[in-house]
Amino acid sequence: MNYISRRPIAASLAAACLIAALAGCSNDGEPAPRAEPAASQAAPGRYASSNPGSVNTYWIQAPDGLVLVDTLRTPDDARKAVAEIRKTGRPVAAILLTHSHPDHVGGAGAFHEAFPQAPVYASTATDKTMREDERGLYALARSANPAFPARLTYADRTFEGGTPLQVGGLRLETATFTHGESDVADVYYRPDTGELFSGDLATGKVTPALIEGTSCGWLQVLDQLGTRFPAARTMYPGHGAASPARALIDEQRQYLKAFRALVRPAVAADSPDGKAVGAGEQKSIAAALERAYPGRPPVADLPTIVQENIKAVGRELSAEDPAKTPAACADQPQQESQQGGLLAPVNAYVTAVNGRDLDALAGAFAEDAELVDVGRRFQGRAAIREWARAEVIGGSLTVVKVAESRPGHQRLLVRFAPGGQGGFEAYYAFTVSGSAITRAELTYAR
Repeated sequence: MNYISRRPIAASLAAACLIAALAGCSNDGEPAPRAEPAASQAAPGRYASSNPGSVNTYWIQAPDGLVLVDTLRTPDDARKAVAEIRKTGRPVAAILLTHSHPDHVGGAGAFHEAFPQAPVYASTATDKTMREDERGLYALARSANPAFPARLTYADRTFEGGTPLQVGGLRLETATFTHGESDVADVYYRPDTGELFSGDLATGKVTPALIEGTSCGWLQVLDQLGTRFPAARTMYPGHGAASPARALIDEQRQYLKAFRALVRPAVAADSPDGKAVGAGEQKSIAAALERAYPGRPPVADLPTIVQENIKAVGRELSAEDPAKTPAACADQPQQESQQGGLLAPVNAYVTAVNGRDLDALAGAFAEDAELVDVGRRFQGRAAIREWARAEVIGGSLTVVKVAESRPGHQRLLVRFAPGGQGGFEAYYAFTVSGSAITRAELTYAR
């Protein structure tokens, strides 16, 4: 998994930079300067409203102006975003909606008032869901937040999901997914940059809303999303920061599976409250979630969101037929890959090393994973990514044998060749939870 070297670390870094041109290093071991992108390829702008319930709006630099994605929760929030957008000095060419949830459409009126020349786009399915509001989400939003508008502004341009859009001089691919995080979700993909605007389908380091009780559908949509846009590089979510697309999808999948696994025992027939999740069970599950995912702000300004999520998923699991549960929704994911009996995340790591795919390598790890490389510790996915960029990418990794394997753990004897030739043998021990590596320890083979 690494470039383990008996030489000083600084020398290892310099050697790795010479070996791995893909790492983008300069001769002194520092990241090489990159040319400034063209205006149409500049990173999207972002405004995030304040917590609780922080939500994002983005603006994409297009040849003919800005393309906005989502409109925040309230007109007040939208007007703050408008002030930031106007600082760019560029016109707004279009406004795109990702889904019908109140926190993404409540500010549409203020955006339309500020940029009346910009059409508002949504899929026909999203537009229908907004106008009918069968779940009564807008009335609920008004009761919870008086700033939510009394009347909504709807799309004036609709499209069928999967139909490419030409907006602001850009070509965007689209896809519409149903019965996931929301009843309908539209995503927008920019193929020239690999940017994917995914709404709430995959969000990072937040507590999502599961009150619609469709966690299994959401898990299936995550698989569909990854399959539909395999070349996506960066995902811009409705809540939280942009991240590598695969990593964000995997993180969301892991959270949903962990949530379902925590709730399932509480709805077993022999549980204290039967198929209902009792108050004591809710408290215990909430505490377990906080330990596993500490300090994650909620996506909605609902004080009891965790308890409501637990109850909704409890009802969902109670109604599921285990014999008919889709594979994507199983609490224990398929542990072994089809190649050599490796655990799936471990195989993803090996494949990423040999494919020189830094984003995929980092995405094989949990956000808070730990890696120990012959005594050096790297905490968190970002630190592991930098370690891999400097010491792994450019090398080749061969699994000599699986020395130890049990649920959630594998120890491999490998040969790592920093320049693709020669190399040395080492033991790589991986701890796996769900679809991610949570800990890796690398030692020399004696």
